[in-house]
Amino acid sequence: MPSPFPGMDPYLEMYWGDIHTRLMSNASRQINLELPEDLQARVEECLRVVADGAFDGTIYPDVFVVETPDVEPTGRQTANAVQIAEPLVLILDDAPTARHIEIVDLRDGSRVITAIEVLSRSNKVGLSGVQAYRKKQRTYLEAGINLVEIDLLRDGDFVLAAREEPIPAEYRTPYRVCVRRASDLNRIEFYRAPLRDPLPNIPIPLRPSDADVVLQLQPLIDECYRDGRYDRLNYQSDPRPALSGEDRAWADEVLRSSGRRTNESKIR
Repeated sequence: MPSPFPGMDPYLEMYWGDIHTRLMSNASRQINLELPEDLQARVEECLRVVADGAFDGTIYPDVFVVETPDVEPTGRQTANAVQIAEPLVLILDDAPTARHIEIVDLRDGSRVITAIEVLSRSNKVGLSGVQAYRKKQRTYLEAGINLVEIDLLRDGDFVLAAREEPIPAEYRTPYRVCVRRASDLNRIEFYRAPLRDPLPNIPIPLRPSDADVVLQLQPLIDECYRDGRYDRLNYQSDPRPALSGEDRAWADEVLRSSGRRTNESKIR
């Protein structure tokens, strides 16, 4: 059974770890069907940065740091037997993997030409997460890499590679996409994605000599919904974050008319 919503299902935001993983895999497969033979889309966990033709470093996904107050004191001493102060021990814990899609040129040492970021809460919520994402964003652009950002989360800050202030009201939709081309950083393509409409088809820029390929977002979300068995979702209460105003009333009507919410249930 498909989602009752015509576009992005807001209830999927509550299960974003799973949806994000499925979306990455499905999107890279869809893109590879359209790419020229010498290009490849692949899901990566880090970015190899090349500047001026030379390897310039690697960006890894963020990690969480967790405090372990029950760790036994180490009593460590230096080489000359002078005891040092006891530290607070911090352990790098397993974090949700911050994957992105890279399109690489196979003839040019797998040089990255386009990065596709599907935003997660770690990119949008909390000062450290936002700052880390901004740094990665700058690195993409300074390295001459096309950047496509897909934001399907209503929660968190506005972090796309565009200033929010000049965006007109009709484009300030719950979901949005930003495309920034390395060949013209002064030009930003901003795509609206209203709650009540199917998600848009968006261009994926490649090399200047290549035509854009098209990424169809709605079929990707539909696949995630179907393959993840999200037709079993409980639609009797609000999603998180909750909808408000006219969107809330509209969603209630959609769910009732599709039989996914009973007349007895009431949004709280």
